[in-house]
Amino acid sequence: MLEQWNHKIFGVKQGDFEATALEIFNFQYQNNLVYKAYTDALQINPASVQSIRQIPFLPIRFFKSHTISTGLFEPAIVFESSGTTGSINSKHFVKDISLYEESFLKGFASFYGNIQDRCIIGLLPSYLERNSSSLVYMVDKLIALSQNSNSGFYLYDHDKLHRVLKELEKANKKTLLIGVTYALFDFAEQFPMPLKNTIIMETGGMKGRREEMIRPEIHRLLQNAFGDLPIHSEYGMTELLSQAYSKGDGLFACPPWMKVLVRDEEDPLLIKTQGSGVINIIDLANIYSCSFIATDDAGKLNTDGSFEVIGRIDGSDLRGCSLMVAI
Repeated sequence: MLEQWNHKIFGVKQGDFEATALEIFNFQYQNNLVYKAYTDALQINPASVQSIRQIPFLPIRFFKSHTISTGLFEPAIVFESSGTTGSINSKHFVKDISLYEESFLKGFASFYGNIQDRCIIGLLPSYLERNSSSLVYMVDKLIALSQNSNSGFYLYDHDKLHRVLKELEKANKKTLLIGVTYALFDFAEQFPMPLKNTIIMETGGMKGRREEMIRPEIHRLLQNAFGDLPIHSEYGMTELLSQAYSKGDGLFACPPWMKVLVRDEEDPLLIKTQGSGVINIIDLANIYSCSFIATDDAGKLNTDGSFEVIGRIDGSDLRGCSLMVAI
């Protein structure tokens, strides 16, 4: 069964995406108790759902309060979101870790080519301080597959990171430095240096270490430190098994098995295929949790499917929860 879904998900063609998404919607409605209850609470008849714009999207905060699983299984791993002390974190129960690995490996390769062609450096200290981060799992796998002795997590050792980057630049070695935003800022302040062969990829968030800033300001400051190169970004989250990437200007693109739509903030059932709104995500790789997620991120969707993330919506913790009180 898993092999059949893998082939259908990761082999999906653009023209087959909607039909595959509708098939997964019906599969999850029948086998995911929380998603079925949510769909029924909206008084949506699954038989009436004939397009992806009619599919109900599960509010992302339900991953904090419910076990979101399609079918009964013992999870191979549980990914957990970061949070402040006393907060309730989201949990993603993953049935088969190979599903996640196939998603992020094929997704990364589609944007950046062969992993072995690059040195992979992770600057993710806040994520490494816990052992349930899906981002750390992904970067750790990329590091291992890169087969480069300089690949690795550098935590707070900025002196060593500086030396290594200088060596890699001198050797004209293609390098990816992926970091949480505040850690990249800390490094940039200590060791500004021009980079020509290194991609800087921010994965968002100050994690309470610095004042939050909009993405254009973040990129401008990083460019001031590392040269006038495009700043790349990764858009992923605990509740997903796929990632979107931006190669500059904060404009994201998805792998073929992932699609972004936007919903009206006042009418969450009004789904649009372009324009401004709140981001909804279809992640076909989420076959054993929920593939249809209503995030709390405001965004702008372009006609070619690319999108921008503008920020968080106001009152995001309050919207959409009343339907689940009885569940």
